[in-house]
Amino acid sequence: MKKIVLLLIMTLSTSAFSQNIRFEGTVKDTTGVGLEMANIMAINQQTKAMDAYAITNETGKFILNLKANTAYTLKVSYIGFQTFEKAVTTQTTNINYPVVLKEGTQLREVEVVHVMPVTVSGDTIIYNSDSFTNGTERKLEDVLKKLPGVEVNKDGEIEVEGKKVQKVMVEGKDFFDGDTKLATKNIPADALDKIQVLRNYNEVSNLKGLENNEESIAINIKLKEGKKNFWFGDMSAGIGVGMEDTRFIVNPKLFFYSPKYSLNVIANVNNIGELPLTAQDYFKFTGGFKNMMRKGGSSFNVTSNDLGIIGLRNNQAANIETTFGAANFSFNPSKAWTLSGFGILLGNKTEIENRTISNRIDNLPDGSTETISETRDDFTKQDSKQVLFKLSSSYVPSVKAHFDYDALVKFSDQKENTSVFSSLLSDIYTGKGQNPFSINQNLNYYYTLNEKHVFAFEMQHLYQNEDPFYNANLETLPFAPLLTGYVNEGVGVRDDITQNRFVQTNKVDTKFDYYYMLTPKSNINLTLGNTYSYQNFDSSIFQILNNGTQNTLTDATTFNNVNYAFNDVFLGVHYKFLLGKFTFNPGFSVHQYNTRDEQLGTSHRLNFNRILPDVYALWQIKKSETLTYNYSLSNNFTDINRLAQGYVFSNYNSLFSGNRFLQNSTSQVHSLRYFKYNMFNFENIFANITYTRQLEAVKNRALLLGVNQISSSVNINSDFPDETLSASGNYGRSFARYYKANFRAGFNWSKNNNIRVYPDGDTDPNNNPSEIQTIESYSQSYSLSFSTNYKTLPNLSLGYNFSINDNFSDIIYVDSPTLTLEYFFLDAFSFVSEYSYFHNRNKTKTIDSEYDFLTASLMYQKKNSKWEWKLSGTNLLDTKSLDTNSFSQLGGTSSFSSYRVQPRFVILSLKYTL
Repeated sequence: MKKIVLLLIMTLSTSAFSQNIRFEGTVKDTTGVGLEMANIMAINQQTKAMDAYAITNETGKFILNLKANTAYTLKVSYIGFQTFEKAVTTQTTNINYPVVLKEGTQLREVEVVHVMPVTVSGDTIIYNSDSFTNGTERKLEDVLKKLPGVEVNKDGEIEVEGKKVQKVMVEGKDFFDGDTKLATKNIPADALDKIQVLRNYNEVSNLKGLENNEESIAINIKLKEGKKNFWFGDMSAGIGVGMEDTRFIVNPKLFFYSPKYSLNVIANVNNIGELPLTAQDYFKFTGGFKNMMRKGGSSFNVTSNDLGIIGLRNNQAANIETTFGAANFSFNPSKAWTLSGFGILLGNKTEIENRTISNRIDNLPDGSTETISETRDDFTKQDSKQVLFKLSSSYVPSVKAHFDYDALVKFSDQKENTSVFSSLLSDIYTGKGQNPFSINQNLNYYYTLNEKHVFAFEMQHLYQNEDPFYNANLETLPFAPLLTGYVNEGVGVRDDITQNRFVQTNKVDTKFDYYYMLTPKSNINLTLGNTYSYQNFDSSIFQILNNGTQNTLTDATTFNNVNYAFNDVFLGVHYKFLLGKFTFNPGFSVHQYNTRDEQLGTSHRLNFNRILPDVYALWQIKKSETLTYNYSLSNNFTDINRLAQGYVFSNYNSLFSGNRFLQNSTSQVHSLRYFKYNMFNFENIFANITYTRQLEAVKNRALLLGVNQISSSVNINSDFPDETLSASGNYGRSFARYYKANFRAGFNWSKNNNIRVYPDGDTDPNNNPSEIQTIESYSQSYSLSFSTNYKTLPNLSLGYNFSINDNFSDIIYVDSPTLTLEYFFLDAFSFVSEYSYFHNRNKTKTIDSEYDFLTASLMYQKKNSKWEWKLSGTNLLDTKSLDTNSFSQLGGTSSFSSYRVQPRFVILSLKYTL
């Protein structure tokens, strides 16, 4: 296999590089000054094809790889200058060719036959889609992967210059704002004309130049002319056979775009594991809501009470049935007013089978060690229905005023039943259910009085209601002695324990900003802000006795009725100024904090002040080369979940109690980021290093009894800070027009402190000896990829991923080479196949697993035909399961898990294109 791949690569490389010569030169104006970002094209006079293109560097230099002994038309263009066009004929030796452009516009109309594949206009990079496609592409994701400097990860998230793209638009209209996966997986590739990468993106024109937007990137899709003012899309349906049952998929997609309104409709019903959105995607779906308090200095995050209902990634389950429907619209009642929104319905019925092997080494007080090992089999059935709605209104009557309102509603109905078979415990049966509801509203107003004064008002309100339900049926409840009022019915009678929780949150963030322009290169920003949160936490535990009656526990340690209020009022001052190639933006914020919790019949209050500084500095080395430094000191606050002192079940083997006397932790974060994007040779380099030091961190004080855990929350002394150092780097390059290579490396070191309690005859962790346990862990990851992009030859994508995870007890290694083959042939057939191999092993050689996946599809569509046949196979090697590794900082438990996946199946589908 390796020899065949190597031979194919050598053959393709030879065909591309044979008899090529280097054609280089400079583009200058009449005064001899080099013109950066000028466009150069070499048109083959015989084939009329564009054989090569280039963009000049900062000195005006360009390089083309051309065929020897061939006649070309050389075209050079630059904004504000007349187009240069001249016939040249290459020889067998390299050529140096200077070009001089004259100022002025084009004197006559020129028929545009060839379009530059890549152009740059200010902060916008514009890719011509057809220049990078070969006929095998079916969706936006397939095209993006072939663009220089653009990557798409397995979750459908887009990365440009190492930064995640925050928004995808089509013709300037939001496409399901807050998520890029729906765009990459659904927008048809044949509808794309131009792909615009918008760097330093800020949708509020009033704040451009006032805020630091270097990390903000958006993508705008320009459609082909035939796709505007017309319905387009496709409708596909397929049926097939698997190893166990019948498989099916129905997937219609409809799109309409006009200057006044747009409408997108997507549906997908299948049982082949194709998930348009996963449960994890649903919970992280922001709807485009930003963190408006990112410069405030305080962190108060409302945590989720989702009971750990398993979230799927891709098709990692034994069986999945998916129902998905989504609609996205945009309407302009006037030029100044835009209404937009979307609705999403996601339903999944899932069966999950998982085997986990866990190991933990305990250092006992007498100096000896004890190894706790468990093999556990979990069989889970889930039924979830999740809904999202968003409505947005944007009113921009003039360049001076901008008004926005957004509302995002999320609610779901989730149920999960699990059977657990453990080597250390008897069989266990658990049930989980929840119906969370939330509405997030956003109100913004921006006003530019004149060139000196800019005002901004932003407000967000979150209302959230959660009601997680948990039931466990097991032979013996290990925490029974701690639960006052619990009835032990004796040997042979199983324990049936249930807990209800109700958590309600009201949180309002309000911020007023005033910007005063001291000079064209400096401004002062004054911020007055407030975060107010009010939460209620109720929980109760009851027991179902053997005779069917209910025993409700009423002791104060077994229920919660807690109210918690948090208030942060702050004043911030920031000064931004430009000094040559440097931009500085230091500042600080002064905070007044007030907290109050009410439980157990008493009230506890905290009041204090804090000054929190932050620094931003940017060195603009060149137009597309920067070095950025950020520093921040922030206060981190927990919400009500860690303050409620009554016992809460985290799982059948985990019991938790909060601590109302917790205080905030303090984090120092230093980050340094380097970025370079060279359009001259399409070289993309970025690197990032971040160091975080957290003092007085909120940690768990845990008593580990075998595989059971009893824990509570505490602040760890500042003499034991948590520290994290992470670094990553990437080098990517597209060359000779046909090749794209990328190398990425990452490193992470962390030191975490937890309080470990040792058993001393008492199950209450507060009555046992304890010590601070410091655990250091290291991880390294390396990724290398190489791909070709020919128009008529087969294309290969080769990748290799290698990771090392080192904790104090073991080292885990994972190898994962990948191979993708694409081939468009006979003007009608497209063949795509993906192969991936995984090898998991550890240093102690107790783990050594290998598995691989193979998918393939053959598509047939005649030119200009609206019908396409597709024969596709998934898991063709019939792999039974996939493996993952994990490590828990608390107790130092390392786990190896094996997930059962869907068996091999083949689908025959038919697609009709509108």
